[in-house]
Amino acid sequence: MGDNNKHKFIKNSRYFTICVYILITVCVGAVLLKAIWEWASTVETFSRIIGVISPFLIGIFIAYLMNPLVKSIDKWILFKLFRIKKQKIRKFLSITVAYVFVIGIVIICISTIVPEIYQSLKSIYEGASDNYNKLLIFLEKVGKEHPDMNMTYITNLAKENSSNIINFVQGSIETVLPFLYNTSVMVISWTINMIIAIMVSCYMVIDKDKLLRNIKRLMYALIKKERADRLVVVLRDCNKIFGSFIIGKTIDSTIIGIMCFIFMSMLKLKYAMLISVVVGITNMIPYFGPFIGAVPGIILLLTADWRQAIIFAVLILVLQQFDGLYLGPKILGESIGIRPIWIMFAITVGGYLAGPVGMFLGVPTVGVIAFLINKHVDKKLREKNIDM
Repeated sequence: MGDNNKHKFIKNSRYFTICVYILITVCVGAVLLKAIWEWASTVETFSRIIGVISPFLIGIFIAYLMNPLVKSIDKWILFKLFRIKKQKIRKFLSITVAYVFVIGIVIICISTIVPEIYQSLKSIYEGASDNYNKLLIFLEKVGKEHPDMNMTYITNLAKENSSNIINFVQGSIETVLPFLYNTSVMVISWTINMIIAIMVSCYMVIDKDKLLRNIKRLMYALIKKERADRLVVVLRDCNKIFGSFIIGKTIDSTIIGIMCFIFMSMLKLKYAMLISVVVGITNMIPYFGPFIGAVPGIILLLTADWRQAIIFAVLILVLQQFDGLYLGPKILGESIGIRPIWIMFAITVGGYLAGPVGMFLGVPTVGVIAFLINKHVDKKLREKNIDM
């Protein structure tokens, strides 16, 4: 009887936990190895998943952007200005006013910008031949006025390739215009996705407090209270860094785009709306954005008048200096807190991984990673009683 008790299996929760961790590690490692080994299939599967859930991801992003506006309307207009005390009424009104305002602005912008862009593209197509002839006349004039400058080779080269260049420009526009027309077929699909995204964002803004409460409950249920408290603080700081950059950069780029349009209109430069939209969008990318946006603008204006291209290049340089030295710091402040070298690294890696979107989101992502590393380093130094 004693021998039977000696060989009886004794349950040990510690060893059981270790076995579970080992099993989970092996399974995760196997999944990762398979994903890396069959990378093309992994990317395709991931793209399909993103395509299916894209309305929900867009909805989350819209809710993330709308939340500060909803809070501002609730606090400054409904509570302090109109003295509405009931929170439910304020919440309903603030969400309604915010969404009506933003959707109205978007509709006005689309109805104004799209026709202007279409007219600009049409003008480029129709004026390609005339503008090229003006370029040839200009080259011949420069050659006559300045005999010391050998313009014969350039002029002959331009004449020999005139038909090819005009066909290329017109062919490009002929390709772009049908593309824009054909994409209108996808409007219904995109409209449905956007309606779903807006509805998702509305529900997320409405149920924001409940969602955050449920996430907190899950965190405190799974990990110790002390760690959960620290995690809540860290996540709040990360959200502040990420949100401040995205919202601040959106406001900054919108202002730069509007300023570009105003100055181009005052200087009577062609294609003002089309170029200003490109400048405003590309300005979302730090450092390189203004120059990326300037290149297509300069090329377009060169087809019309080289002097306009030079004026536009100077304008972009002035706007970039104004944005970098004054407007950007005023709006963004120290929201990222990383050095320029790391911003360039984030843009390069983000652009390689996800194109223009990666170039934009890479900066706040690296900012959050840098913040977490710095926080961990500070903690380790305090534990070692090192003051640095």
